Amino acid sequence: MKQHSAVSIVLTRTNYGEADRIITVLTKDSGKIRLVAKGVRKIRSKLAGGIELFSTNDIMYLPGKGGLGTLVSSRLRKNYGSIVKNIDRTMYAYDALKMIHKITEDSPEPEYFILLEHMLAALNDETIALDVIKTWFHLQLLKLGGHTPNLMTDTEDHKLSADERYGFSFDNMSFVKQSSGPFGQHHITYLRLGITFETAKKLSQVSVAPEILTPLVQLTRTMLERHSRVM
Repeated sequence: MKQHSAVSIVLTRTNYGEADRIITVLTKDSGKIRLVAKGVRKIRSKLAGGIELFSTNDIMYLPGKGGLGTLVSSRLRKNYGSIVKNIDRTMYAYDALKMIHKITEDSPEPEYFILLEHMLAALNDETIALDVIKTWFHLQLLKLGGHTPNLMTDTEDHKLSADERYGFSFDNMSFVKQSSGPFGQHHITYLRLGITFETAKKLSQVSVAPEILTPLVQLTRTMLERHSRVM
């Protein structure tokens, strides 16, 4: 049987038997793949270093029946080692892997791999605030899933105004005018930038007050919970 190669990111790892491990990896060109890494939990395993979490890896594998292939070789390509230096970033990295795993099907678009790679790079960069990364990542997931919020008009189809305050309708994915609503011009502008910018690094260059950013993290997370399969 012909071996296949791929650049991959590990989404899940499950111990199997005495020394094996079953992994689910996201690849750029071949979607999601489930593989058994035989003997990987042995001390001298040559496979272990190339299937670490929070890294991109070059792998060779044999496709298998029933959707479970066999990992033949693995090599570390890029390790985002600074993530694990901070507990909050580490926990969110695990959270992000779970979100990607739940949202994607067996053959997701290559954009999901690119997004996950950008997200890990952002978490690895301690100069980028975690709330910036969260807001950007949530928005990009919504965009890829076809659930981009309406950031141009309110629920009455009126153009969003800099002079108004708004709440948010998750059913309509639009802002709704409220005289004492929690959202205003700065929130909406930041969301528009978060949708547009391809990296969290670029979004981090936009100055924003914590009182603006903090509610946007929860808003975008709730959007995902309502319209994607992250929970």
